[in-house]
Amino acid sequence: MDFQGSLFAPPTGGLAFDEVARHRLTRGAWVDVTRSWLPDADDVFRALVADVPWRAERRQMYDRVVDVPRLVHTYVAGEDLPHAALTAARAALTAHYEPELGEPFVTAGCCYYRDGRDSVAWHGDTIGRGKTQDTMVAIVSVGDPRRLVLRPRGGGESTSIEMGHGDLVVMGGSCQRTWEHAVPKVAHAGPRISVQFRPLNVF
Repeated sequence: MDFQGSLFAPPTGGLAFDEVARHRLTRGAWVDVTRSWLPDADDVFRALVADVPWRAERRQMYDRVVDVPRLVHTYVAGEDLPHAALTAARAALTAHYEPELGEPFVTAGCCYYRDGRDSVAWHGDTIGRGKTQDTMVAIVSVGDPRRLVLRPRGGGESTSIEMGHGDLVVMGGSCQRTWEHAVPKVAHAGPRISVQFRPLNVF
């Protein structure tokens, strides 16, 4: 199964949810996809590149310390976001999903994939409450398209979503604890930034 849609159409969104497509996974997990959701995606991308205080991280892997293959920054609860469209996006996500989620989106984690060599390995957001509770992670993608791959924990058929410029992907239900997701390396890709909106204490 592949959720690929129209990848290169210019964003025409206005933070509406009338074209959201929900894809049911297994074990209570689901993924919502809304194409061209974020308005002013070009301007948002430029502002994120210029204004986010990006940092490179290093991580212990087996017997050595390696560079994390992307740049990162997190805006915690109460911090101003670097573009008004993202502030509006967070408010719109809360208004739409809070009846189902039960709480607002409050943090915004940013990842800068500079080219096809940058990636994120298989994982679920299970450091916080996502390990034991249903929750949501809403991803807004700007820049070059990249593929988000999902697979059930413990084995099973994987699926993927091509995330285009201005697209919104929301992982919900049990997705963080019963499925894993990754952004694999590719041979060629331009820069892309993802903004992950989360409730409090979900990492």
